[in-house]
This record gives sequence, C-alpha cells and structure tokens, in this order.
Amino acid sequence: MEDIQFYIEYIARIIEATGIVTIVIGTLMALGKFIFSLQKHGQRSYRLLRQELGKGILLGLEILVAGDIIATVVTEPTMDRVLALGVIVLIRTFLSLSIELEIEGKFPWQRTESEKRLDQDS
Repeated sequence: MEDIQFYIEYIARIIEATGIVTIVIGTLMALGKFIFSLQKHGQRSYRLLRQELGKGILLGLEILVAGDIIATVVTEPTMDRVLALGVIVLIRTFLSLSIELEIEGKFPWQRTESEKRLDQDS
C-alpha cells in the first residue's frame, strides 16, 4: 500500500509541475504573440495580450487543482488537509471565474444558445 501511495504522490507532483509549466508556456506564447504583432501590424494589442495570458493561466490553474485534489486524497486525509484543499479550490475557482470574465466579458453561465452549440460540436 505504501508503494501505491508513493507513486500516486509522485503523479500528483508531476501534475502540479505540469500546471506550472502550462502557465509558463502560456505566458511565453502570449508575450511572443504580443511582440510579433508589433512587427506585423505596427501596433500592440494589450487586450489580445491579456486574453492570451488569461487563457494560459486558466488552463494551468485547472491542472493545479487536479494535482491538489489527488495529493490531498492520497496523503493524510485529515480534516485540516481537506479544509486546506477546500480553501485552495475556492481561491482557484474564484481566480478562474475572474479570468474567464476578463477574457470573455461574461460569466460561463451567460453564454448564448449558439455559443453552447459551438462548445458541444467541439
């Protein structure tokens, strides 16, 4: 049983590292698009930069939450750890909603019917 717990903890750390790498890569890609847009169009789009940064951070946060859930369930599932996980998930959910609002200009539940159909087709 200890071997399984060790491997699952290791996997949780890999998932958390993947979330961090996702945020870093998303940031670098957003900055690259921002810098190269200056060369192509002659002006920089700060709105595009913020949207691209938000997408990278949002994806990274989702991956980090998954890693935290796995790490908390596998290690000592005490009430303190579960409460800490709950606080982490609440904070990251709030950040995700804030970033989603910044990117899209509306909350996820305010999508129109055509946007919902596009999501289902993807």
